[in-house]
Amino acid sequence: MTIRTFQGVVYPAQCDAMGHMNVQHYVGVFDQATWHLFAACGYDSGWIEARREGWADVRQEIDYRQEVRAGELFVIDSAVRRVGGKSLTTWHRLSTARGVSAEMLAVTVYFDLAARRARELPDVVRVGALALLEPSPEDPAKVDRA
Repeated sequence: MTIRTFQGVVYPAQCDAMGHMNVQHYVGVFDQATWHLFAACGYDSGWIEARREGWADVRQEIDYRQEVRAGELFVIDSAVRRVGGKSLTTWHRLSTARGVSAEMLAVTVYFDLAARRARELPDVVRVGALALLEPSPEDPAKVDRA
């Protein structure tokens, strides 16, 4: 299931010498959308301090489709594509009124901040992620226990 995870506007300071939003800002807004998606899965950001548990990005693939310019409004819609034992694969689509501008596929590992290693997804996150699972058009959604 795809959900709206972010909306924003491109400011001139976010644009590069060629007049479109610089790639560093795509990564930033996709990151913010990811936090909203994880919250929709049941993750509580208070766990960072209380439980010393968070997330570590291990892979990101971004396809840039068309430029986004200063002053343009955009939205990001997101979905869970795969639920692993210790990770989630997520998909994010950034769109403007002119259509799809970029898509990102990411793998993020649930992380023990003290031990600095991956840990099993909490049950509440797993259940929430499964409720948001949406198959990829190219590859059916996967659920792993590994």
